[in-house]
Amino acid sequence: MGISTSTIKELREKTGVGIMDCKAALLESDGDIGKAIDYLRKKGIATAKKRGSRATSQGQVQSYIHAGGKIGVLVEVNCETDFTGKTEDFSAFVKDIAMQVAASNPVAIDRESVPEDVLEKEKEIYASQAKASGKPEKIIEKIVEGKLKKFFSEACLLEQPFVKNPDITVQDLLNELIAKTGENIVVSRFVRYQLGESDA
Repeated sequence: MGISTSTIKELREKTGVGIMDCKAALLESDGDIGKAIDYLRKKGIATAKKRGSRATSQGQVQSYIHAGGKIGVLVEVNCETDFTGKTEDFSAFVKDIAMQVAASNPVAIDRESVPEDVLEKEKEIYASQAKASGKPEKIIEKIVEGKLKKFFSEACLLEQPFVKNPDITVQDLLNELIAKTGENIVVSRFVRYQLGESDA
């Protein structure tokens, strides 16, 4: 099946992925651009996992001040090369992450970095709520599991719906950039200050 140059060009403009990858995705998807985008996204996730072990010592630290100086965020995002760290796409991504942190106030970057005491406290609350509503013991664990899933989607930066496009998560956004740049990219750390809030 022949794929027209204009279709390849359109897919490339929508995804920023290389021409050969776009052509391969369109061949896999019978020329359907929507399916090809999904294919590239899935491939990006697989590639992202493979790249996960590569060192990231370049990148950017950016700040974002919101609500008339009432909320401030500092975020560090790392990549493999100085070249990628200076691109417009990378800068825009770091800005978006800083804005996400300001808007959604995550507890941690991912599930692994949620503090153990916070997790235990959440589990305790969900279990006692379920018990109080008279649920049988064997169902309580399932309820706690379900509520934890919701907690992670609100508390973990990478699992949150992206503020500019709630149809995707921050992890999807990160995977797209990894697929586009061909580099391992890591959101390393963030700090969020809100006027009048103490660390206690």
